[in-house]
Amino acid sequence: MTAVWALFTLWAGLALVAGLLSAWLRVSTALTEIIVGTAAQATLGTVFGAAVLGSDEGWIKFLAGIGAIMLTFLAGAELDPVVFKKKWKEATALGAVGFFFPFLGCAAAAYFVLGWAVRPSWLAGVALSTTSVAVVYAVMIEYGLNRTEYGKTVLAACFINDLFTVLALGFIFAPFTWHTLIFAVMSIAVFAALPWITPIFNRVFGNRPSEMEIKFLLFSLLGLGALAGWADSEAVLPAYVIGMMLAGTIGKDHALVRRLRATTFGLLTPFYFIRAGAFVSIPALIAAPFAFGFMLLAKMVSKFCGVYPVTRIYRTPNPEAMYTTLLMSTGLTFGTISSLFGLSHGIITRAQYSILVAGVIGSAVIPTLIANAFYLPRHLLTADPQENAEPPTADAAAAGAMPLQAVPHKAD
Repeated sequence: MTAVWALFTLWAGLALVAGLLSAWLRVSTALTEIIVGTAAQATLGTVFGAAVLGSDEGWIKFLAGIGAIMLTFLAGAELDPVVFKKKWKEATALGAVGFFFPFLGCAAAAYFVLGWAVRPSWLAGVALSTTSVAVVYAVMIEYGLNRTEYGKTVLAACFINDLFTVLALGFIFAPFTWHTLIFAVMSIAVFAALPWITPIFNRVFGNRPSEMEIKFLLFSLLGLGALAGWADSEAVLPAYVIGMMLAGTIGKDHALVRRLRATTFGLLTPFYFIRAGAFVSIPALIAAPFAFGFMLLAKMVSKFCGVYPVTRIYRTPNPEAMYTTLLMSTGLTFGTISSLFGLSHGIITRAQYSILVAGVIGSAVIPTLIANAFYLPRHLLTADPQENAEPPTADAAAAGAMPLQAVPHKAD
């Protein structure tokens, strides 16, 4: 056990360093965790050997997997059902084009320009089709836009975008067998039952020191995750849908969300993001800088071609239209999940994985900087963002949201 404690201490130290860098640089915690993971593997791996971080240790893979499941669930739980019912046409249209244009555009770019094979090209399309709910929500909280109808509509569109990504990852790369059929039937039954079982369970057994609500959620999420693995699918796929189905119950229980967030972002997601960063090959990026820049450009251009015209169709004024387009060009969590899925299942090589993850990280930073610098819709800003902001939620925590007048929210 001594080796396990020592390795856990190393990972906890890396997570601490990433958190300090996030607070100092005022950027997403997830970004710094990926970067720290890459840097640690490059430096410590060179000195002590490639296996020094133990990224393939069973217990590290287990903690990283639960982190991805919980992060995905909490992201889905952020959906605002009231706003979605009111603006579902616009949100669905934005989310659909926000997925299909980069999905097809980036897949074509990887296949025809970079010369990737068919399956790696489709995986590139999936990984770069995402929108980072974490980054978008962090920006909304920072400026108080989360209280406006405009901000809530953009967030709903981000959820639709990522839902298409989740479905594409499952349907394209998971083999369809009788296992898949059983998984689909069981999932539909659970999705239908949870929205009315969960409130009853929480009302009867909730608010106890034993945290029965969290145990019930873990039972549901990991149970379907195990079933997804048995069907050769990915455990995060049902977690996202469960989060959306429970947005009207779990998502509104801010005390429960805070407790879930404390466990998820304090313990679990650092293992996921640091491990994801450890698989990035710096020599591969140095050897192919054009591929990284080209795929990032392909994502931003294809997002613009899809999202901006739809915003104008719904008569969104130009500052908001450009702002929406740029925010929906961001990517982080599901981009890294999709890339790591491809690497773990032998769909892409480590060099291709490095290119995709670098493109995903770039898309989390560059569009956000451009949007806030040139297209921020200041006429929609509240007088006091902190006064109007909702309690920080799962994705805000993952994104490391930094309100203008307060200490940072830890998020995505």
